[in-house]
Amino acid sequence: MAQNNENALPDITKSITLEAPIQKVWETVSTSEGITKWFMPNDFQLKEGQEFHLQSPFGPSPCKVLAVQAPTELSFEWDTEGWLVTFQLEDLGEKTGFTLIHSGWTGIVNDRLRKAIEE
Repeated sequence: MAQNNENALPDITKSITLEAPIQKVWETVSTSEGITKWFMPNDFQLKEGQEFHLQSPFGPSPCKVLAVQAPTELSFEWDTEGWLVTFQLEDLGEKTGFTLIHSGWTGIVNDRLRKAIEE
């Protein structure tokens, strides 16, 4: 999801293998209850276009579900800075490959940070 221009910043990508079948991992990353257990309290609903909030330490962050491909991918906008979060799951039998991609850093770093420093 990295943008193709000279000011693009690389996505943050983290991958792990979980000792659980894909359906268990999907239920943990695609339900409000599951997301609360490992990430942040929320009012998430698994529906493309659905708006929700993550309750971050700094207050509620507005989000919007962009894409759902059960049980292999979920993407959502996070906050108002142009951040995108994608969960990708790969069925490995009794295990699941899980990748989290956090993209959309160009605006906050190239625009806001640069403006704060260079003005």
